[in-house]
Amino acid sequence: MSRSFTPDIGVLRRAPWQQWFLLVAVLGPLVIYPLSRLVLLSLSGPHGLTLQVYAQFFHNPETRGVIACTLAVLGLSATLASLLGVTLAALLFFRPFPGAGLLTRFLELFVAFPSFLVAFALIFLYGSQGAVSIGLQQLLHLQNPPLDFLFGIGGVVLAEVVFYAPFVVRPTLASFAMLDLRLVEAAQSLGASRWRVARKVVLPLAWPGIAAGTLLCFLLTLNEFGILLVLGSARLITLPVAIYSAATVDLDLPTAAAGAVVMLAMSLSLYALYRRVNQRHQRGAR
Repeated sequence: MSRSFTPDIGVLRRAPWQQWFLLVAVLGPLVIYPLSRLVLLSLSGPHGLTLQVYAQFFHNPETRGVIACTLAVLGLSATLASLLGVTLAALLFFRPFPGAGLLTRFLELFVAFPSFLVAFALIFLYGSQGAVSIGLQQLLHLQNPPLDFLFGIGGVVLAEVVFYAPFVVRPTLASFAMLDLRLVEAAQSLGASRWRVARKVVLPLAWPGIAAGTLLCFLLTLNEFGILLVLGSARLITLPVAIYSAATVDLDLPTAAAGAVVMLAMSLSLYALYRRVNQRHQRGAR
């Protein structure tokens, strides 16, 4: 016998107080206060609030170089990671092979690893004294190790592609799982090639999930710091590294705060776009 559910009026009345407690006791000291202090620090000047720090930040030629380097690393890494993630997801879903399930589980576990472990693993393999580099040197009888690309943009992009591609695989697989495969079979029965089926049938239907995974990859890559700290060189200074250097080496806290606010605005913009695409994807799933 089913029993109707009657909401507890007392619980409903306590809900606003619980929300206020969460806002004041949890979000206040952990999120709202630090962010507000960060913004105020970036606006502080000798005579009160001012935008002078931001003016100096954006008019500094080094800052423009840092932002350009950040966008270049972001574009290369996130684009290649997204392409690799979508390709892997397509192979795992449409062309399963022996061990595909184990590879999928490994990719799910891989996202729990710290990013700097990937950087160290690449150093042990492809660094100038890594196993692969030494093996090639002995095999080819070379005087010097043949691989010397990790400590720079090549190594950073490689590490970020390896680390962030699995973040694209999972939402893409979820999008493929919601496809009506009868449409794919109908297109194939009408003589459409695999590429045409992928371009005209699969991609339009699965695009919201692919876009959500791609935006998440861009968001995480933008905020990457561990890989840059391990593999970045003095010539490869991105915005996170510049903020860290300004705060800990130069002890220029207002400039570091201004850079952090700029980066926060970029991250929140990407996150808002990700949320919008993800909500559209979830509505389509229903």
